[in-house]
Amino acid sequence: MNNVATTEAIAKVAQALGLTLELRDTGRLCESLRPQGRAFVSVVAARVVSTVEGGKAMALTTSLAGRVRNTSLPKSHALLPLLEAIVNAIQAIDARPGGSDDPGRIDVRVCRDTQAELDLGPTGPGRAPKKPIIGFTVSDDGVGFTPRNMSSFETLDSDFKADLGCRGVGRLLWLKAFDKVSVRSAYEDGDGKLHGLQFRFSVAQEVEPNGEAEGFSRPGAVISLDGFKKSFQQNAPKGVDAIAREIFEHCIWYFLRPGGAPVVTVTDDEELVSLAGLMDEFVDSAMTSSTIEVKGHKFDMLNLRLKATARNSFPRLHWCAASRVVIDENLSGKVPGLHGRLADDASGEFVYACYLTSDFLDDRVRSDRTAFDISDRISGQPLVDDISLDDIREAVLEEVAEILKDPLESAREQGKQRVHDFVTKRAPRYRPVLAKIEERGITVDPSVNDQDLELQLHKHLKKIESEAFVKGQEIFAEAEAEPADDFKERLDGYLTTVSEINQSDLAAYVSRRRTVLDLLGRLIRADRDGRYSREDAIHSLIVPMRTESNDVASDGSNLWIIDERLAFHDYLASDKTLKSMPVTGSESTKEPDILATRLIDAPVLAAEGEKLPLPSIVVVEIKRPMRKDATEAKNPIQQCLDYVKRIRAGGVMTATGRPIPPAQEPPAFCYIIADLTEKMIERCEISDLRPTHDGLGYFGYNNAAKAYIEVMSFDGLVNAATERNRAFFDRLGLPSS
Repeated sequence: MNNVATTEAIAKVAQALGLTLELRDTGRLCESLRPQGRAFVSVVAARVVSTVEGGKAMALTTSLAGRVRNTSLPKSHALLPLLEAIVNAIQAIDARPGGSDDPGRIDVRVCRDTQAELDLGPTGPGRAPKKPIIGFTVSDDGVGFTPRNMSSFETLDSDFKADLGCRGVGRLLWLKAFDKVSVRSAYEDGDGKLHGLQFRFSVAQEVEPNGEAEGFSRPGAVISLDGFKKSFQQNAPKGVDAIAREIFEHCIWYFLRPGGAPVVTVTDDEELVSLAGLMDEFVDSAMTSSTIEVKGHKFDMLNLRLKATARNSFPRLHWCAASRVVIDENLSGKVPGLHGRLADDASGEFVYACYLTSDFLDDRVRSDRTAFDISDRISGQPLVDDISLDDIREAVLEEVAEILKDPLESAREQGKQRVHDFVTKRAPRYRPVLAKIEERGITVDPSVNDQDLELQLHKHLKKIESEAFVKGQEIFAEAEAEPADDFKERLDGYLTTVSEINQSDLAAYVSRRRTVLDLLGRLIRADRDGRYSREDAIHSLIVPMRTESNDVASDGSNLWIIDERLAFHDYLASDKTLKSMPVTGSESTKEPDILATRLIDAPVLAAEGEKLPLPSIVVVEIKRPMRKDATEAKNPIQQCLDYVKRIRAGGVMTATGRPIPPAQEPPAFCYIIADLTEKMIERCEISDLRPTHDGLGYFGYNNAAKAYIEVMSFDGLVNAATERNRAFFDRLGLPSS
């Protein structure tokens, strides 16, 4: 600040305070101040606003602590104060007198706590844990804190750099995330003389001059952000590489503009990253730009093709203001075919990114630069000049669809083929309704995994079912009145949709059976150590353990693997004691693996045309694959027959507790699932069972127990179930083996 400006500032303060100072007094006071002291005078003038009310002067002051408290800084933007310091440094370099070929330089140093314990938080593979970050230092060779810059710094909400999109609140963000800030700087006056100044900045002490700065041979500034507050520190990236990338993405506009950006490096004494290198790493091909208009306002789009990497894997729209990125939006799925990587003949694989700028966005960015004061959408009937984010986004997406027309068409075709391949090989239930799903405009990323693709298809199927339900209700309601001319056509369409949904349900049921058999096939195989699954794992696949009929839904068990007829049971118990079963009346604590009864409404034992409702009994025993202890004491065949005997001896009731007429010989079926080890074959032969034609089991009838017995090896069980379902599998194109 020159002497004249300082004199005028002192005079205004005196006038506001009701003091009378002669011009020579203010001049002498000004001359007594050092150059940096003159700059500090402006803060006094900025804090005092005079109004005349009843002849008395009133002063309005600003509380720095209050302004910091009321400044918003989300934890997710923990590095924003550092980014503001870097943007200030770039602008200081831009403000240097023209004629120099030197692009300028900014060095960012990450300061870590050398005394603290190692940070054991998540780190990249193979990297040593990083110590906590306690601050940053940003050095530049810009114009420095000139008197005009210093005056702006001391003026809250200064409009000094309003034409650059600045809001004068960057230093408030510093105090929001850091305990204090130290500034050392040097600047040249009009005569080319170098002046140094340094000061501290904090909430408690505000601006504290700290004498003249030494050690500068040219203009520049060193900003030290000290005391990184814990809540922000924990939400900030820790590694130099991650910090450098966030700086680059925030300030990328400066690297993309004509003339480029200064040389910017980030280091923590162990690692150094140059942002110029990131430019080559990020950008794949030449830039294109386009302009769109939304309700009379122009928006510029800078379209980039980024190199496809793990970090750059999604298309993005960057909403910018004041040459900074404010909002980073994922565009996946918002344009048909736009998901992850795209490809064309010119540049191979790439990921699309758009940087959107406009005076409209500059004027409406919030002071903390984390959002815009623009409605997401405008409800009701909007005025002609009302613009929402949705309006802007819609125009951008239309332009993106045109810019990427050929790559998007290729991606849509690949996505369509991905869906067809998945439905054919993995999810045939969607085949009957695939045409309707495609009519709804489904587009998927060709690289989508099976699980996510299944979720998308399922979501569309549920919408089709819901719409069909509503349509059916409308048609049935209309049928009671005079139907419209197109009633038959709409009815036929509805019935076709219902038929397709039913076919889908049947396909899902059959496909589930194929999956269950695949799982069973895996369970009966030995693992790498030669060990076999326990019988309870196989048991739970067939029917959940320790459950009864009321605990298991009609499709919650897979008893069809053993015998399709087991689906029609009156009572089912899995791994429950006989005593706990209402159908047995037994006090035994023995546990058959699976017990089922079935009420038969047919003349099994008949006299004079009478029909006796007799229950059938099914007992299933499952043994561990390749188990070799089928001795006489542990004979699974005899165990099943003992269960049958105990059930017949008890008072038998239905699952609802109603008594069944006595019957001395209810038919019994015993199934033993066990591999045919030497001991198991011996037990089968002793029980007078006959081998099956394929040699994978034994069967027979025990006259004394009045029970049919079948012993099935696990391979025989899988083979038999597969053969029974072969026709369904073939119809859906599923493998039968």
